[in-house]
Amino acid sequence: MKIFLIILFILTFTGPLALIISGRISFTADYRTANRDSAHIAPNPVTTPEAIIQVYSARAFNWRGIFSTHTWIAVKAKNANTYTIYQVVGWRLWHNLPPLMTAEDAPDRNWFDAKPNIILDIRGEQAERLIPQIVNAVKNYPFANQYVTWPGPNSNTVIAYVGRQVPELHLVLPSNSLGKDYLGPTTFFARAPSGTGYQFSLFGIVGIILAKQEGLEINLLGLVYGFSPSTRTLKLPGFGDIKC
Repeated sequence: MKIFLIILFILTFTGPLALIISGRISFTADYRTANRDSAHIAPNPVTTPEAIIQVYSARAFNWRGIFSTHTWIAVKAKNANTYTIYQVVGWRLWHNLPPLMTAEDAPDRNWFDAKPNIILDIRGEQAERLIPQIVNAVKNYPFANQYVTWPGPNSNTVIAYVGRQVPELHLVLPSNSLGKDYLGPTTFFARAPSGTGYQFSLFGIVGIILAKQEGLEINLLGLVYGFSPSTRTLKLPGFGDIKC
């Protein structure tokens, strides 16, 4: 037991400490001046007529980035000239607004100095078919007026919810998307976000995922430890997903 606890301690804190030492996480950034410009990685909607679905991930703002990422989804209907962005933004509660936000905007904006990564990209006829299902899933998101940084519901909870409602997306969120495993106060079993397996979660604090795409993920206090054989990905707190 002692050896197990030592190993768990090392796996838990090595990643966060490495991020702090590397300087990748800024503790002095001001959200009013942080970079929110486009990263110029999304297709130009004006010159790209096909339908597009993209899911983005970026390190969360300030100290939260040590442990978690922020995720959002962008869709563009066929022949549309703009993207529609769906995401949860916690500070909207301070202004008596629902955290769930829908906006026509650039899909690839930096998340307060953090450059985004595309984690899902679907185009053409498949995207055209799935966009209405995504819109419907967002409309039925049960926590649209709630936000809790830990253990959820937060920005990653809604994107995971969309993945479960539209399993054809095969959406795999980064393992350090804290809140993705929050199922609600009365739901403990569900499909994995990728739709390729199942998960058990106790209020997003303790749980397990066993799925073809996610592999094995063990959630302890919202932090994920695991391995995906199909993608050869090691999953650890702080580091997130490490390709082997």
